[in-house]
Amino acid sequence: MKVGIDSRAAIWYRGTGMGTYTYQLIRNIYLIDKKNEYNFYLPNERFFGTDPITSGVFQSISQTKERFWEMVVAVGIEPMDMDVYHVPQNGIGLPEKKRCPTVVTVHDLIPYILPETVGPNYLEIFRQEMPRILSETQAIITVSEHSKKDLVRLMGIDPDRITVIYEAPESTYKEIRPEIAKARIANKYGISGKFVLYLGGFSPRKNIPNLLRAFAKIRADLPETVFLVIVGRHSPNFAALFELVEKLGLGDSVIFPGFAPVQDLPFLYNAASLFVYPSFYEGFGLPPLEAMACGTPTIIANCSSLPEIADKGAKSVDPHDIDAIAKAMFEVLTKDKVAADLRKAGLSRAAEFSWTKTAAQTIKVYQSLMANR
Repeated sequence: MKVGIDSRAAIWYRGTGMGTYTYQLIRNIYLIDKKNEYNFYLPNERFFGTDPITSGVFQSISQTKERFWEMVVAVGIEPMDMDVYHVPQNGIGLPEKKRCPTVVTVHDLIPYILPETVGPNYLEIFRQEMPRILSETQAIITVSEHSKKDLVRLMGIDPDRITVIYEAPESTYKEIRPEIAKARIANKYGISGKFVLYLGGFSPRKNIPNLLRAFAKIRADLPETVFLVIVGRHSPNFAALFELVEKLGLGDSVIFPGFAPVQDLPFLYNAASLFVYPSFYEGFGLPPLEAMACGTPTIIANCSSLPEIADKGAKSVDPHDIDAIAKAMFEVLTKDKVAADLRKAGLSRAAEFSWTKTAAQTIKVYQSLMANR
């Protein structure tokens, strides 16, 4: 069986959930499947039967994420002599003329559910392309049962056409001795002492204002100084967050260190006393699972896919209820047993996920298409 995979998101969208998914999918497929032949379509190059991750293309190509969706559509790929072709980035870029059965991974339907929270270019491309993609592809993979239900409910897809295959934390997300993690974060970012961590983007659906409001409610009552660290590249919409910090009187208690490269994230998780992810909507939600894999007590929103993925490994709260978020944060930060129990439960739940499983289950989808030809 010859399989082609549009792998451009592994480079052009690295650092996002979708980029991580593509990167780890092609890496683990290459590592575990020596029987079938794979053609990994990367920018300007194709790697057939060789390891795409160790190739120079991952070091030599640098593009901005802001133009990813336009580039994927503008620079089309015409797979040649393939038995199956897979487009992992929501199917965007699926050729109109197809010589073989196709698979698409649809991570979520946020442009239909919360259109006001996505960029105008992505919104236009997604809503224009998705009906065609879903009607023409032979197999659909999605990353949670919640996203599967959305596909059935909003797009009228036959549930038998959809296979749920979970993502996983990357292997770098693991426990690190606290003193080592804290020293690295102090040296590089100047952050020392106890802190609550958030990372995962700044879309309005991420609900950062309610996190700030909840933190403001408990800060003065905490028995020791605790900071709130919000990681991510500064952008024009940060002005509203800065204004809210000042309005809430949080002053120097909230730290915005800016962009952190992926190699620093395990140290940030391990140095944190608590990770909070109050997002209104996620198709999967990798950051909480990454935090859990590092042994960091984690609080999530009790909606969309997050309770399905975290299960009992994290404490869930209503993301609209500021008092509930504040109460949960205060409890974890002040009660050692609560924090220890969450840490243990998170590690146990995170261990159930692996990219090897993701790759193996994806290969089965390819094989099922071949069997039905």
